[in-house]
Amino acid sequence: MFWDIQDKPFQMFSFGHWLAFFVLAGGVIALYILKEKGFNGFSKTAETSAALFLLLLEGFFHFWQWQHGIWSLAHSLPLELCSISLLLSILLLLTGSKAIFELVFFAGIAGALQAVLTPVLFSDFPRFRYFHFFLTHSGIIWTVLYFAWIKGYVPTLLSAGKSLLFLNLLLPAILFVNFTFGSNYMFLRGKPASKSILDLLGPYPWYILSLEFAAPAMFFILWILFRGERGLSRQKRRKPDRAS
Repeated sequence: MFWDIQDKPFQMFSFGHWLAFFVLAGGVIALYILKEKGFNGFSKTAETSAALFLLLLEGFFHFWQWQHGIWSLAHSLPLELCSISLLLSILLLLTGSKAIFELVFFAGIAGALQAVLTPVLFSDFPRFRYFHFFLTHSGIIWTVLYFAWIKGYVPTLLSAGKSLLFLNLLLPAILFVNFTFGSNYMFLRGKPASKSILDLLGPYPWYILSLEFAAPAMFFILWILFRGERGLSRQKRRKPDRAS
């Protein structure tokens, strides 16, 4: 049953959906508590282990698709926004690169949070695909919050601009792949069948243009939310220096 494929739309606000909410929120709360306690970060081995876990989880997903005969160039390439954010999150854990953090912080939180709230999913608890979907999307959010809250990385307005530029530079390549393989990566050729935030942004293709305005607005809100943490985080890191 765990490994089986299920061809039934995921039910929003079902037991499985609420469970995913609580797990995601639990991880966020735990990171915030660690930040408040002045925790400076896990070992490099722990960060690498987290990266390998996410990578293996994604690898098993591709194997699961192949075993069930549903892997295809039209649906399985890691070209969705959250798939790209996941790969960047893995690289962030492995390298600690601030440049990668700047790319993934805004797009990663906005995209993964929207995916968790309105999942485009055809498997429910307790199947493998359910766990893969919610653990990888939660992993993106936990990773960027870990680097922001615990490691002291600072998301800036310039970072938001870089993230927006990165996404817009990706669009032509994603469109080329979509028209070549008849795919719909990043929903650039149509909305998902299930309910999503795109339903609020107009019909195709106008919702794509609407996203060009909605994304900066979401990124600005994230910057406002984490701007207040910046001074607090820096102040806490100065305390040992003043005491010495």
